[in-house]
Amino acid sequence: MAKHFLLFYEAGPYYVERRPQFRAEHLALAWAAQERGEMVIAGPLADPVDGAVLMFVGDDKSVAEGFARADPYVTSGMVARWHVREWTTVVGDLALTPVRPSNS
Repeated sequence: MAKHFLLFYEAGPYYVERRPQFRAEHLALAWAAQERGEMVIAGPLADPVDGAVLMFVGDDKSVAEGFARADPYVTSGMVARWHVREWTTVVGDLALTPVRPSNS
């Protein structure tokens, strides 16, 4: 059964300054994951730009972990730390385990 997973990136030193150097390769990897149906949505955090959140769908967290291990933002050291959390989605069109209020 498919589940949602959130990949959290914590930016390392000079993240914003170094980002242009690796951005094209990172975006190519991300769009390929999206086209395969693995990545749902992703982007950097704002005000301040100190990390990012990437949402994946899969049977287990390995798809998100594999993405992080191959991402040039991670392999270059731009991302200081990353971790994956399973996310139980219950409200919205994309929720995998929708829960609606009871009418009783």
